[in-house]
Amino acid sequence: MKRFFLFSCFLLLACVNYANYIFIPMDDSQKNHLKAYGIAYFALEQDMEVSWLLNYEGGSFMMKYTDVVESEIIIRGVTYQIIADLQASSIITEISDPELNMDEVKLQKAPKIAVYSPPNKQPWDDAVTLALKYAEIPYDVIYDEDVIGEKLPLYDWLHMHHEDFTGQYGKFWYAYQNAAWYKEDVAKNETTAKKLGYDKVSELKLAVVKKIRDFVAGGGYLFSMCSAPDSFDISLAADNVDICEYMFDGDPIDPLAQKKLNFDNCFAFHDFKISTNPYEYEVSNIDVTQTRKVSEKEDLFVLFDFSAKWDPVPTMLCQNHQTVLKGFMGQTTAFNKDLVKSDVLIMGENKAISEARYIHGEYGKGTWTFLGGHDPEDYQHLVGDPPTELSLFPNSPGYRLILNNVLFPAAKKKKQKT
Repeated sequence: MKRFFLFSCFLLLACVNYANYIFIPMDDSQKNHLKAYGIAYFALEQDMEVSWLLNYEGGSFMMKYTDVVESEIIIRGVTYQIIADLQASSIITEISDPELNMDEVKLQKAPKIAVYSPPNKQPWDDAVTLALKYAEIPYDVIYDEDVIGEKLPLYDWLHMHHEDFTGQYGKFWYAYQNAAWYKEDVAKNETTAKKLGYDKVSELKLAVVKKIRDFVAGGGYLFSMCSAPDSFDISLAADNVDICEYMFDGDPIDPLAQKKLNFDNCFAFHDFKISTNPYEYEVSNIDVTQTRKVSEKEDLFVLFDFSAKWDPVPTMLCQNHQTVLKGFMGQTTAFNKDLVKSDVLIMGENKAISEARYIHGEYGKGTWTFLGGHDPEDYQHLVGDPPTELSLFPNSPGYRLILNNVLFPAAKKKKQKT
């Protein structure tokens, strides 16, 4: 019996010694997709290289075995396997087959992450910070003073969510002008603008937008959701044009504002019309929330299938265990496809109603990605609603899109072939 026990221990040690890789599947067998991204980030923080196996079992991860990583995986409840060198080599050989739409991308360095978010509490939550917290990925919160103070170059990846860069406070004036949170938001923004030497909040926001534009031009990665993408481009187009009514900035709008917009300044959109009505909960016709006619049941969008070997960037950003995703609303729900610039890559759409949901592009040395909607697991997240509890949605396909973008900057650069 003793001899058998010793032999069993020997076999176990031999297996662990030989089983040199950790494999994390990202298909339907994975118990917690979202925390799996946190494990990949954790491994990068340990100066380990992580293989992102594009289109292999849902975009799986593979890394060399260490006790530290395995312990973290067990604690976080992520599905994994310990595999031998031979198995790992076999996987790489399989996905290298030119006939298969798969590829290996090596993740090498944990990106330093910043979230652009106001210091005062807002009556809504941010899907990206929810995702980062749940996945246990560290980030810093920065806002206008930090951006104007040249702190953006300290980071690799920046997120903007539910921000109105036009200086109109999200067009919440009509419905919430007497709400305490709205008054506090206006007061804090006006104080910050004056402190930093700007006469109007809209001028401060334009200066912030230009700093973010320069961050991307210098090689930064930008990810934005909800109202940030369209208000960002509107602010760029309205450089030196007053598009705010008196209740937002104290003086009337420029009556020729629409004609003075410069669409060449924009990242993603062109030929849009701004909403000059202060009573309308909308900043432009880029957003389709008020014009779309689709039921919640039929509100879906499809992710494009890109070539992993030829177009690794959009392939990374679209890794998922589902290709058809549930739609979700926001102040900006989705983008009018007719107003998306021709050089912008559409990665997810509802073709039947001409909506672009998930788009990507380059600017200078950097890249940007815009995703419509507010919360992938709350169809119509209203002001004052409680934040989504992601422990109830550990396999959320929509939240996976957010976390794809978080890991994207860690990838060893490959020249895009198309």
